Amino acid sequence: MFTKLKNIDTAFRHVRGFTLAVICSSAAVSIYIAWRSFATVSSLQEKVYVLANGKAIEAFASDRKDNIPVEAKDHVRMFHHYFFTLDPDDKVIKENITKALYLADGSAKNIYNDLRENGYYGSIISGNISQQISVDSVAIDISDYPFSFHCYAKQKIIRPASIVKRLLVTSGELRNVSRSDNNPHGFLIERWKTVNNQDISTEERRP
Repeated sequence: MFTKLKNIDTAFRHVRGFTLAVICSSAAVSIYIAWRSFATVSSLQEKVYVLANGKAIEAFASDRKDNIPVEAKDHVRMFHHYFFTLDPDDKVIKENITKALYLADGSAKNIYNDLRENGYYGSIISGNISQQISVDSVAIDISDYPFSFHCYAKQKIIRPASIVKRLLVTSGELRNVSRSDNNPHGFLIERWKTVNNQDISTEERRP
């Protein structure tokens, strides 16, 4: 009888030990899974995906200070593209100028008003003239705020009888503002002015 009790006690200890081992193993596995899930979620939250041409492209977040030169140059390029890309269509001119003026302060608005009052945009429409711009380079000085810049570009003015190419150099400063759909880079161009704008060449068009 005592032998049976001893065997039952031994069996009970084995079962208890096995049960404790299973519980500890399950707890360890659960803790590991929870930790890995948390790490995975944290990693995914640091990733940004941009949809381009129907494909999701992974982008990596970084501090704004690391991207200031790149974003500032693109901001200046966008402004000059909208301000100087014109076609003989009043709607196109208004749309492009409106987009450009969201990126700059009153200095750009004043230049636009002067050109409009002098009949510049009217002559583009009446003369069936198109104007294009190609930005060669943008120099940004981020050592001092607001950031000063110089933009070096070439204009192409397409008239019915000729194509005129002009050198364009402008300067200004960049101030930080809030990002928006109209101003995705969060900069505002100030004290914008033309430094040089002279003809490079004139090419006659075939009739």
